[in-house]
Amino acid sequence: MIRLYNSRTLKVEDFVPIHEGHVDMYVCGPTVYNYAHIGNARPMVVFDVLKRLFEAEGYTVTYVSNFTDVDDKIIKKAAEEGTTENVIAERYIEAYQQVRTQLNTELPDITPRVTETMDEIIAFVDELVKSGHAYVVDGDVYFSVDSVPTYGEISHQKLDQLEAGARIETNDQKKNPYDFALWKKTDMGIKWNSPWGMGRPGWHTECVVMINDNLGEKIDIHGGGMDLKFPHHENEAAQQEACHGNALANYWIHNAMVNINGEKMSKSLGNTMWAKDVVDALGTNLTRWLVSSVHYRKELNFSDETIETARKELDKVLTPLKQADIKAALANADMGEAYDEAEYRAFLDAMDDDMNTPNAYAVIFETVKKLNQTLRQREINFEAAGTYRNAVEKMLNILGIVVEKPVITDEDRELFAKWNEAKKAKDFASADIYRAQLSEKGLL
Repeated sequence: MIRLYNSRTLKVEDFVPIHEGHVDMYVCGPTVYNYAHIGNARPMVVFDVLKRLFEAEGYTVTYVSNFTDVDDKIIKKAAEEGTTENVIAERYIEAYQQVRTQLNTELPDITPRVTETMDEIIAFVDELVKSGHAYVVDGDVYFSVDSVPTYGEISHQKLDQLEAGARIETNDQKKNPYDFALWKKTDMGIKWNSPWGMGRPGWHTECVVMINDNLGEKIDIHGGGMDLKFPHHENEAAQQEACHGNALANYWIHNAMVNINGEKMSKSLGNTMWAKDVVDALGTNLTRWLVSSVHYRKELNFSDETIETARKELDKVLTPLKQADIKAALANADMGEAYDEAEYRAFLDAMDDDMNTPNAYAVIFETVKKLNQTLRQREINFEAAGTYRNAVEKMLNILGIVVEKPVITDEDRELFAKWNEAKKAKDFASADIYRAQLSEKGLL
């Protein structure tokens, strides 16, 4: 039974899908005006691991993640470069997808764009206006937060106690300072015609409409970074409740933020790390291992120390797998595809407990320890070694970490045979030469 922490209830709950054996999951995607930073990469990894976990436990998953290709920042960048918003959006969508590929994520099944959902967005806003949950002021449309009694259930904040510094616009046109824009009148940049005049949609409306359009009026999981809990996810939930009279999602899952050397990553501090650069420098496996080494609801720190720790841990796991593959290949032994079911189940049990990756890592290390003990025997039982090796590979697959099998040539096998013959003949001088050659090739 998979159990997940639900931000709405503040509890770890048994996961019960709307449709048996299937999961509908929506994760808020980027506003595409710049490249993905390492903070954007964390939800890519977190929700990719969650999808893989569901699949490992027998579920099918429909994973949707959007691209917000309408925004003031996109319009500004297009104006600065003397080009169109579409050119800007396409550039960064492509770059974002490249990072997803770099990180070995299973790409979302559907990646809707705001510009492709405009008719549905306008119809949704119109419905809110007609039902009295929204009001029009001089071509702008605002959602009335007072019209929804459940407002605050996602972020657990009351209207009179909302956190300072939240992304709230001050505007004398609003009936309540926390009312938010569903439609913005504009004469700048890309715009569409609507019942209220030319304009473009508000950020909070776009996602809820794309969810309805692609997955239906109620989904299993809505995910994203902790920074989206308020006001974005709160406002999404309120609109769904107002328009359709039901909760948008049964489970709200939020990953914590990324720090750089113990400090919050921000433009003002000048410590932004682009995801592409991080993966280029560390490699896919090490980046993913580091991201998953900390529970997804705890802050993740990128520093020389945490990177080096992750590197040592990953080497401790991957090196014995490589040694097992090499020893088996040189001995012409087949380790088969069987795996230690008890160890694999222990890993899944840890992951099923709200994706407890630190506990899951402990299972990996314990299984690797057993593999090492098997490989140290004078006469290696390759069938037993294979069960541990294959179990670890299955665990790593859920974490999105790739195990590359070494290529063993006939020349390598011949050299290995000569080394064994020299040892058997007690020709230690020759044996040392052959051993050195094998070590140089990384085969010992």
